[in-house]
Amino acid sequence: MSTMQLETVFVFICVCLVGAAGRSAHKRGHRPEPYKQSRLRRETTRVDGGTHKSGSPIFRRSPDMTKSPMTKSEQLLRIDDHDFTMRPAFGGPPIPVGVDVQVESLDTISEADMDFTMTLYLRHYWKDERLSFSSTNNQSMTFDSRLVKKIWVPDMFFVHSKRSFIHDTTTDNVMLRVYPDGNVLYSLRVTVTAMCNMDLSRFPLDTQTCSLEIESYAYTDDDLMLYWKKGNESLNTDDKISLSQFLIQKFHTTTKLAFYSSTGWYNRLYIHFTLRRHVFFFLLQTYFPATLMVMLSWVSFWIDRRAVPARVPLGITTVLTMSTIITGVNASMPRVSYIKAVDIYLWVSFVFVFLSVIEYAAVNYLTTVQERRERKLRNQLPCTCGIENPDGDMMMTTCFSDVDPSAAGTYGMPENGARQERILAQLTLADSQRTSRMKTPRGYVNVWIDTHAIDKYSRVIFPAAYTLFNIIYWSIYS
Repeated sequence: MSTMQLETVFVFICVCLVGAAGRSAHKRGHRPEPYKQSRLRRETTRVDGGTHKSGSPIFRRSPDMTKSPMTKSEQLLRIDDHDFTMRPAFGGPPIPVGVDVQVESLDTISEADMDFTMTLYLRHYWKDERLSFSSTNNQSMTFDSRLVKKIWVPDMFFVHSKRSFIHDTTTDNVMLRVYPDGNVLYSLRVTVTAMCNMDLSRFPLDTQTCSLEIESYAYTDDDLMLYWKKGNESLNTDDKISLSQFLIQKFHTTTKLAFYSSTGWYNRLYIHFTLRRHVFFFLLQTYFPATLMVMLSWVSFWIDRRAVPARVPLGITTVLTMSTIITGVNASMPRVSYIKAVDIYLWVSFVFVFLSVIEYAAVNYLTTVQERRERKLRNQLPCTCGIENPDGDMMMTTCFSDVDPSAAGTYGMPENGARQERILAQLTLADSQRTSRMKTPRGYVNVWIDTHAIDKYSRVIFPAAYTLFNIIYWSIYS
């Protein structure tokens, strides 16, 4: 055989041997190992064997159970190993529960409903050793509302609340933070509408103090000791809190015991806040309009008494306007059984307006009676001839029964240039007062009476009395 033939036979034998070896391995179920798995297996082998360097990052990172994705929070906190329907340290001393509050907003104050609405962050602090866990790096674990339902939390509620709810946008605004030693922080964002007993006797020049009361519903002071965590500093407020009708003067906290005859004594926390009402709004909307209506009613004192179409509508308009102001103010107020400061002012103003109408009614009535008497006297008076003039020896020669009394000159009238009202009064002259020049048994003289005196006095008395009332009112309620 030649050399070339020998090489060909040798290559053929090698190929046959390699194919036989591959078929044998495939029959035994062996598969080639992927590169990544092979590398991972080799690194794991080196870690277990301790063959890699001491400065490797793998040695410096110690395992933390709280960071392990394979460990559930329920398993880490051993929730299934304890009965969380019982309070911590059941049967022992009462568990202390500290509270602090962050007031986010004071939304509305309603006098009609006597309540207020407040949004706040309510935080509870207590220790439950059943929730302690081992951790080297992580200081605490934070959970949402899903874990809250599985453990014990204080059963706080708001005393005298009408409505309250926990915010749930975008999820329930609840946070639970558990520390390795078992200390727990439980925080939630709440909006509550609670009752506020207001004393409106000085409204709208008043100052109100309202309280939000927090208490445990089920646990008495033998089981749960509720307290402010940092005293008066446990209450924090936002500097941007403001109200349209009130000025917030101060917030402060107190703690008291509340007794229920059926269940016992409970710790109760109080949040007090003092509000002073802004009076400028009521000056513009109530006091100034009422004062202007009273002053407008005084205009009728300068209008002629015979101008009935002018004085009557003016009086009626001011009375109706005052009635509207009183109705509008009382529509937004509770129906209390005592008199408020604004009621005193409005009703006194209403009385002044009403008296101005009565004043014109009296003037108009007296004018009508006076004119009727004048007509009757003119019909009954035959003649004044022979009556002596009080100012001289001139004899009256004009017969008043035939002429208008307004044309009788200025006989007996005060010389002040003003038009005075005159009335003829029939007087019987006694026999002892008769003079020799009087030929008849009876004589008639003119007596002039000023019926404008009511309007004249009203122009001074009404403003003076109303000014005095305002001085007394504002000195008492300011």
